[in-house]
Amino acid sequence: MSVQEDHVHMLVQISPRESVAEVVKILKGGTSKVIRSEFPELEEFLWGDSLWADGYFAETVGTVDEEVVRKYIKDQQR
Repeated sequence: MSVQEDHVHMLVQISPRESVAEVVKILKGGTSKVIRSEFPELEEFLWGDSLWADGYFAETVGTVDEEVVRKYIKDQQR
C-alpha cells in the first residue's frame, strides 16, 4: 500500500467469487469509519457526508506482472 496526498495505491488479492465493487465498498466504508473515529476534526474536509470520493480504479494482474505492480506501488512513496 502507498498513501498519497490525494489517493491510495493498494495491491489486494481477492477470490474470483468476490466482486471488486463489493470489496472496494467494504474497504472504503471500513477505513472511513476508523479514520472518522480517530480524526473527528476531518469532518470539515469531507465531500458532503463522504470521506472518500465516489470513484476507484481496479486492474487485474497475473503472477508474472505482480512484481511490476508491487514495484510501482513502492516507488510511489518517493
